[in-house]
Amino acid sequence: MSRRILGLLIIMGALAMAVTDAMAGTADSDNVHYSRTDSIMICRLLAEAETVPDTENIPLFFARKFLGRPYVAHTLEIFDKEHLVVNTSELDCTTLVETVAALTLCAYRRKYTFADYLDVLKSLRYRGGIMCDYTSRLHYFSDWIDDKRAMGIVTEICEPVPPFSAVQRLDIHYMGSHTASYKSLAAHPEFVPVIKKQESALTGRRYRYIPKDCVGNNGLMRKAVEDGDIIAITCRKKGLDIAHLGYAVWRNDGLHLLNASMIHHKVVEEPMTLYRYLQKHPSHTGIRIVRINKCN
Repeated sequence: MSRRILGLLIIMGALAMAVTDAMAGTADSDNVHYSRTDSIMICRLLAEAETVPDTENIPLFFARKFLGRPYVAHTLEIFDKEHLVVNTSELDCTTLVETVAALTLCAYRRKYTFADYLDVLKSLRYRGGIMCDYTSRLHYFSDWIDDKRAMGIVTEICEPVPPFSAVQRLDIHYMGSHTASYKSLAAHPEFVPVIKKQESALTGRRYRYIPKDCVGNNGLMRKAVEDGDIIAITCRKKGLDIAHLGYAVWRNDGLHLLNASMIHHKVVEEPMTLYRYLQKHPSHTGIRIVRINKCN
């Protein structure tokens, strides 16, 4: 039996299981929210991953499956009580990164069921992988990086110097200063002190990053940043740490960003290089690089 036929049989079997899974565990079951379409797509992608060559870049393999999906913000803000929300049809920059990272980790660990995916997604989205309430979700990406690094899930790349020649010192207070802009904080004032405590814990932390003028097309950059790395764009906006997220894609003309784009209103591989992209945004200062660990 050829590899292609075997792969198709695996995918067909996974889709059949996904339909049963979706019918048995529909939205709002055990504080998990998803649609039948979501579970089928996740199982199909994981089944496909079982058949890809070892040379395939797994994060980009999954990320490119979402090209063209609409950009929609606030897709996690559905319920008053915190739910693990799965939405593969509409994505923002954070949910794209988490969705792809969860699929990637499943593939690395050879775990191919929808239940496996839910477990991994929860481990990524919440502090220590434990979902309690809104405050257990990791709202700042620097917090996300530190928490997932402590769990052994990711590695933040911060050398050599250069290109990691700049240092970001955090001064985090955006959510605590704009509580009315957040549905859960407006509805639950008791969450505000918890969020402010988390912000205080982040403030003062320092991280090395690549200044945007150094994001060039050269051997040093190509050695420091790999295809499929998570790119976190640092910024100078008051109270924030990271302005935008995506995945690294190297082309002949340089580094590009695969992201859920508010500008393009969908998931795209940016046609312009990341260097040009960063120059067009005065508040962007550079990039931090995060790599999903293969051996966890």
